[in-house]
Amino acid sequence: MNQEVESTPREKVVVVLSGGMDSAVLLSHLAAQGHPLKAVSFNYGQRHVRELDSAARLATAAGVEHTIADLRGLTPLFGANSLSDLSVPVPEGHYAEESMKLTIVPNRNMIMLASAIAWAISSQFDAVAYGAHSGDHAIYPDCRPEFADAMSAASLLCDWKPIRLMRPFVQFDKGQIVALGHDLKTPFELTWTCYQGGEKHCGKCGSCTERQEAFAQAGVVDPVAYV
Repeated sequence: MNQEVESTPREKVVVVLSGGMDSAVLLSHLAAQGHPLKAVSFNYGQRHVRELDSAARLATAAGVEHTIADLRGLTPLFGANSLSDLSVPVPEGHYAEESMKLTIVPNRNMIMLASAIAWAISSQFDAVAYGAHSGDHAIYPDCRPEFADAMSAASLLCDWKPIRLMRPFVQFDKGQIVALGHDLKTPFELTWTCYQGGEKHCGKCGSCTERQEAFAQAGVVDPVAYV
């Protein structure tokens, strides 16, 4: 693991908790290491707002303080994309470059990380953790290592108290994250991945497709229901 992302025991950490499987395993992983934790989720007008229910249930199961930051005032600024604009359909199947571009919410990770860093500062916490991993697609500009490195540098400079940006899964792919979560007894049945945001996972969008492949790679049964 990179020295940059190794965690110091007992650091107080704000976890960016989307409600998906990666952030759920991140919460389990940091809890198992003994970190005092808080979790923050974001309502930015996403079609799959259902994920926030999962985030709340995951935080409750872990006994972690949880808040949802309401960013819906920013939704009109995000323009046409399939996550926050209901007029744009969610692409199905494996993501190709053009279809993936439809799912880009401009600058979403910077906005979320900056907000989480602010909460860490005001809470006198030490770090913010999020579930960046090696499977994140380079087509997403705010998933590239260069972006994360720049945000990490900024988080150390934006206040008198430096906040460390933790990416403990940066060398993991999604299958490895599922395997770790299985070992940690992460409650995957509480997680939400689907971009459609119905009562059940659609099983067809790129996010569902990658989830199913990750569970198959790890040899773990996916407990969520699919249409």
